[in-house]
Amino acid sequence: MSLKKMTRREALAVLGVASALPFVPGMSGRAVADIALGSKTVTTVSDGNLVLPLDFAFPDVPREDLIALLEAAGLGTDAVEPPCNVTVLKDGDRVVLFDVGSGPNFMPSAGKILDNIDAAGIAPEDVTDVVFTHAHPDHIWGLLDDFDEFIFPEANYFINQVEWDYWRADDTLAKMPEARKTFVVGAQNRLAALEDVISFFNYGDEVLPGIEAIDTAGHTPGHTSFAIHDGSDSVTVIGDAATSAVISFAHPEWPSGSDQDTEMGIATRTKLLDRLAQEQTRFIGFHLPEGGIGRVEKDGTAYRFVAA
Repeated sequence: MSLKKMTRREALAVLGVASALPFVPGMSGRAVADIALGSKTVTTVSDGNLVLPLDFAFPDVPREDLIALLEAAGLGTDAVEPPCNVTVLKDGDRVVLFDVGSGPNFMPSAGKILDNIDAAGIAPEDVTDVVFTHAHPDHIWGLLDDFDEFIFPEANYFINQVEWDYWRADDTLAKMPEARKTFVVGAQNRLAALEDVISFFNYGDEVLPGIEAIDTAGHTPGHTSFAIHDGSDSVTVIGDAATSAVISFAHPEWPSGSDQDTEMGIATRTKLLDRLAQEQTRFIGFHLPEGGIGRVEKDGTAYRFVAA
């Protein structure tokens, strides 16, 4: 019998769970969703979902209007439970992840990417590149396992220079509100692990062939969206520029509690939604339902998310 190290995919196959179900129990959305982009395939893989108190998610909006919108959409009014969609691009021999999910130490309802990436037919060692939208816990804490080893050991890693500099700065922890200091500690620990292998980009750069970095700062100082191009067709990965399929679209002018610069977040969200609506470009939102894949439609002076 071979003594070679068993891959995660092989281990799951032995345990009889390699063919995971296409739905995550208790979640509103698909565990794995695919769209074609020319010769490329774009897949979203569920990392589970978050559970955020309403006062955290939208602390500074008209409460009666907020409750009415949530009730009209059939959603709960004590907390929001946004899904988490990690985008995977398959382009020839290249397998690119946009973010890595939250890992097991952020919320019990999240950190499910490894089970669901197997359902997508991808093993961690298949991933050639990881591109980060930003360094919040649900996007970067899934970088390392319990032994501080890389979950995706063969990958090259890329992050916006502004985002890196912000989280690595000596004064970021002191300036962060007490409730979010763990965000800084977690980001700094993960980024320290990446120090010798990370590559940096700036807005407007081609991060990898066919992948363009778009300025969507506001949610964090270096938050980045990405346009994935194939000829004249494209799909835009928007990260957390819009975090609610109901609120972010009906009222992009409402401040989001998760945006570190709320005014910039509002301006960025409104500009992005307007552009996506005009161009009718497909996009993927990290916290949007049904795998996060859809389009934007104008709805009077507001917008509407239309799932693909």
